[in-house]
Amino acid sequence: MFDQSLTVLPDAPGVGFKARHFEALTQDPGAVRWVEIHAENYLGEGGRPLAQLAALAGRFPVSVHGVGLSIGGEAPLDRAHLGRVRALCDRIGAASFSEHLAWSTHEGAFLNDLLPLPYTAATLARVCDHVDQVQEALGRRMLLENPSSYLAFAESDWSETDFLDELARRTGCGLLLDVNNVFVSATNLGYAAQDYIAAFPLDRVGEIHLAGHEAETDEHGAPLLIDSHGRPVAEPVWALLDLVLKRAGPRPLLVERDNDVPAWPDLEAEAARCARALDRAPA
Repeated sequence: MFDQSLTVLPDAPGVGFKARHFEALTQDPGAVRWVEIHAENYLGEGGRPLAQLAALAGRFPVSVHGVGLSIGGEAPLDRAHLGRVRALCDRIGAASFSEHLAWSTHEGAFLNDLLPLPYTAATLARVCDHVDQVQEALGRRMLLENPSSYLAFAESDWSETDFLDELARRTGCGLLLDVNNVFVSATNLGYAAQDYIAAFPLDRVGEIHLAGHEAETDEHGAPLLIDSHGRPVAEPVWALLDLVLKRAGPRPLLVERDNDVPAWPDLEAEAARCARALDRAPA
């Protein structure tokens, strides 16, 4: 069985850790109260990355975010990879572990992308089985993140929100609500982001993410948003966050920036804006 008490992030701002920010973060974190790392960047046996991570873990709660388990894939989970992730989480006393509702492997090849799934009964059974295996292997409750979508599958017979709610009910996992992903998917697929939030099981949310996106147009001239993590959080995403917090109350809130990473004062300024949003949220 897994231990649900191991998800202990504070209801406060966090940032995705980048090595270039190590000195500034440890000397003057500002509004930042926790950090997130990508698991696959820290699976080695030593060196500066693990030394920096040990120092961070001594000062901040650390959320471990996986990008390589391919939980939605048809192939069995990689047990060796799971073992390495377990060792990492145990070594630093990870406050949370999360992954994506997506797949990224096929016939032994890793595709370096987070690809969408049809929401069917067969997919639900497979993902539930994989989530059970992850939680059993890690000995802790995990959070599963809603994807950013660029197309919808004709064979889907579940809404995404109902699919996630049922998955969490069957497995006991929590959910990671990425507000930028909601906005990106709603724009690309032509529905109202506010309606998605109204249907989302907010009581199951253990962490909220914010990020930036790129605005393009498709071949028909329609808006197309790309979840790039390469720009500041857009104003409509901040507004959507206020709606989420009004309904859900304060939650751990992360700013992600993986491309065109800014100087520390700029990233901390977004974390400070998260703190103000949390202050406005009802208890």
